Amino acid sequence: MNTEETQVELQDAGSRDAELKDAEEPPAQDADATEADVSEADLDREEQEKQPMTGAGEGGEEAPSAGGEGEGATAEKNGAVKLKIPEEEEEEEEERKVKFTGLNKEELLRVAGTPGWVRTRWALLVVFWLGWLGMLGGAVLIILQAPRCRELPATNWWNEGPLYQIGNIQAFTDARDLKGVEQKVSSLSQMKVRGVVVGPLHVAPADDAMGLRFEEVSPENGNLEQFKGLVQAAQKKGISVVLDLTPNYQGSSGAWFSNTSVTSVAERLKSALVFWLDQGVDGVQLSGVERVAAVVPSLWADIRAIVQNGTKQQPNKRVLIGVTERSSPNDVSDLLSSTGVDLLISRVLRTGSTDTAEHARSIQQLYSSNDQTRLAWSFGGRDEGHLASLVGPALARLNLLLLLTLPGTPVVNYGDEIGLMDEGTKFPRMLWDSDEELNGTLQEERAERLSSRRFFRALSELRSKERSLMFGDFLLLSNSSSSLAYLRVWDQSPRYLAVFNWAEESAMLQLSGVLLPLQASVTISTNNSALPTDSSVDPRNLWLGPGQGTLLRFPYTG
Repeated sequence: MNTEETQVELQDAGSRDAELKDAEEPPAQDADATEADVSEADLDREEQEKQPMTGAGEGGEEAPSAGGEGEGATAEKNGAVKLKIPEEEEEEEEERKVKFTGLNKEELLRVAGTPGWVRTRWALLVVFWLGWLGMLGGAVLIILQAPRCRELPATNWWNEGPLYQIGNIQAFTDARDLKGVEQKVSSLSQMKVRGVVVGPLHVAPADDAMGLRFEEVSPENGNLEQFKGLVQAAQKKGISVVLDLTPNYQGSSGAWFSNTSVTSVAERLKSALVFWLDQGVDGVQLSGVERVAAVVPSLWADIRAIVQNGTKQQPNKRVLIGVTERSSPNDVSDLLSSTGVDLLISRVLRTGSTDTAEHARSIQQLYSSNDQTRLAWSFGGRDEGHLASLVGPALARLNLLLLLTLPGTPVVNYGDEIGLMDEGTKFPRMLWDSDEELNGTLQEERAERLSSRRFFRALSELRSKERSLMFGDFLLLSNSSSSLAYLRVWDQSPRYLAVFNWAEESAMLQLSGVLLPLQASVTISTNNSALPTDSSVDPRNLWLGPGQGTLLRFPYTG
């Protein structure tokens, strides 16, 4: 051992002796000893702070080594820093949170009973109930001030869409029988018709009451099984079937033959009605109802009861349609009252007059005097022919627009939807267009028929789903010898304005009314190039070309 090592050991021993002495003796010592003790204590603290954090786990303190090894160890310890790991901080924070358990039950009960909390709870309870009552009162006030919805009128299936008349089975299809009609049911469904009036079909020699057989299908029209198939196919498509049972439909002595035969024919008709209703028909049409109702009122009452009263087998409402040659609004109203039919087809729109103002007055009078659910409108028919022949091809669409927007049930003749013309007969052959290639004039004619069919379908579909058109109020705004304008409105539903110009020159219709808005949209137009669908126009100043009509739509504004 050299001199330096001996001195170091002596110093360490002296230090330990001094520490033991300091612990046993009182602090009062000389100045030199105290100063030495303080210096040694400071050195010990510095030495502990310099120790690495892992040093304690690897054998505790190490003796200082000699020479360079001691200096290297000292340098390593001086670079060590004691760090606080973030995970340890999070664990400490969690421990502090877990330690807070809040108030226990006894403490809560004790606090809850204090006067301050009691007053607070009562105040909050009062505020809650006052708020609830305020919202309830506001809701009641809104309901009371809001406009009430108008009650829907009582309607039946024949008020929901147009009726389509097929007065001649052989002319309607190439098959020339009832089976051919069944094959066209899908086409009728596409046109959105609600019912089809078929026939008459029964055996009825002209002006021969004795040869009348109501319950037998005439061989040229088909047979009973074909009729049943037609009824089933139509009803599956939502189309009701009405059978025309006019007795003397082929004769010239009147629908019910002579006065002497009315009683016997009406009696035979009663049993025939039961037979056909059992086959599933949804109604019956009869011409000359005023005659039988006047001659044999008791039998007429029986006929009405058989058709109009439902049965367990047929709970759905059946329609009784009357046909009359009367054209006066007063006569038509009287017949509606006296006969009790559900619908009455008259000649109100077929007077032969071209004065639009006269037609408008007749429409207004019938609407004002009767329930519109009993009104029926028709231009053509079995005896009159087709619409395009009656009014001219150029005005066919214009009159279809009138027919399907009036208050009541529209009745159209087969082929009216394509502008079919009578060519030497009241029962022209129906034209069914295919996809075959055509040239020149034939191609143009087919395109026109398809366009007319689309026009009818759009109008029929619109009428069947819009309340204003189906059973809305009728408000006449303007009428002259060549123009007409009226509104169809129902409660808060969209409003419809129908405007017509029958003149051969263009016309500016200046309309007024509190219900008319500044702008309305074109729903349907007879001339789509002049008034395109969905275009916006001023309904108070509307320009229409010759023979043009349009249906405008605008919303309810309160």
